[in-house]
Amino acid sequence: MSAPALIDAPAADGPRRWHRFSVLERIGRSTFYLLALLAIVWSFRTIEIIPEFLVDAPTQTADLFARMWPIDWKWYPKVVHPALVETLHIATLGTILAIAMAVPTALLVARNITGSIVLNNIGRFILVATRSVHAMVWALFFVAVFGPGALAGMLAIAVHSVGFTGKFLAEAIEEARPGPIEALRAAGAPPLSILIKGYWPQVKPAFLSIAVFRWDINVRESAVLGLVGGGGIGMALDSAMSNLYWDQVGLVLLVIFGVVVVTETLTTWVRSRII
Repeated sequence: MSAPALIDAPAADGPRRWHRFSVLERIGRSTFYLLALLAIVWSFRTIEIIPEFLVDAPTQTADLFARMWPIDWKWYPKVVHPALVETLHIATLGTILAIAMAVPTALLVARNITGSIVLNNIGRFILVATRSVHAMVWALFFVAVFGPGALAGMLAIAVHSVGFTGKFLAEAIEEARPGPIEALRAAGAPPLSILIKGYWPQVKPAFLSIAVFRWDINVRESAVLGLVGGGGIGMALDSAMSNLYWDQVGLVLLVIFGVVVVTETLTTWVRSRII
């Protein structure tokens, strides 16, 4: 069986040229497929799938959803609504705090703002360190320090969001057009005026878009931080699951789904207005 063929980009002065993969390319493709297959087999062996559980999974899932119906709507004003409001507060305050920490970090990382390689690397370390640890892990850490509650969840959201927000903001700053900056410097403008009058008008749409998008993500993440004591609607979900009140679990899941849909629609509309 012959090897597959590659298609070159159409040349300006002639038709497309066809040629077969070289020997090295075929060896590389075969090696990649073999390694991918070995990784898949290794993964299945590592997670130790029990066939009996797979066969019984549809029945158990149907039974679980049957227990969630009818939903206990009376539980919403007592517990779910205050927890939902707390979740939105956690996401909003966490996003604001994250932006406050991400802006100076992004200025350190942006090479057209900070010319020192040492400061650039310090900023990159902060961005990598904050986003490499999941929000649930940060929540566990802050719960151990401050105790369970909304404060731990808000700090976890804020610290975890610094890496994401700072990275994209730094990239937006580096992509700013140098013309207005050079004009301001030639006119003798101080550094603060260059930031406000030169960089900010160019970075503003990206900054607002990043902030809104991160808030949308934080609403979803803060909804589950309560499972580890981070406050919000996740604590109501954990309480209902621990007591096997499946009608209340169904209510919480439905509310979380509705909030995610609403925030996604809202942020999409806001970002379309900004960009």
